[in-house]
Amino acid sequence: MIDKATYRQAMSGLGAAVSVVTSAGQAGLAGCTVSAVCSVTDEPPTLLVCINRASKNNAIIRANGNLCVNVLAGDQRHIALQFASKDASMESRFAAGEWDRLETGAPALLGSIAALDCEVMSMNEVGTHTVFYCEIKALRSSGGREGLIYFGRDFHRLQSAAHAAHA
Repeated sequence: MIDKATYRQAMSGLGAAVSVVTSAGQAGLAGCTVSAVCSVTDEPPTLLVCINRASKNNAIIRANGNLCVNVLAGDQRHIALQFASKDASMESRFAAGEWDRLETGAPALLGSIAALDCEVMSMNEVGTHTVFYCEIKALRSSGGREGLIYFGRDFHRLQSAAHAAHA
């Protein structure tokens, strides 16, 4: 059997985009930093998002039935850190950025590389996490900016191809 520490060490070598997943509705407001987001299909446009079942955000997203995947830009590391902090209140998390709403009512971060506003279509429980399958109902994106990735247990800025070509 592979122990948790060995697995986590191996996964630290798997770079991933950093996103803040948000939700709003009758169950309240939720928001957390995640790197476990993956495109599933483009017809209908669908993502999967993995969130720990022990997180309060998980229960709120389940109850609200919506979420917005806000893909962070390179200069938004402070937002990733705020939403990753277990000690930060929801109010202080959301104070770290400017927000509007698209179709579902989940907060969409202004200035993010992409805001993918989704309805939760189904869920699977896998180990400690829930895998949310989410159909994108609205989106906003902007290209040509640096991205933010999580690699080697730290955040790193990643130049876009267009930006690197002009550097």
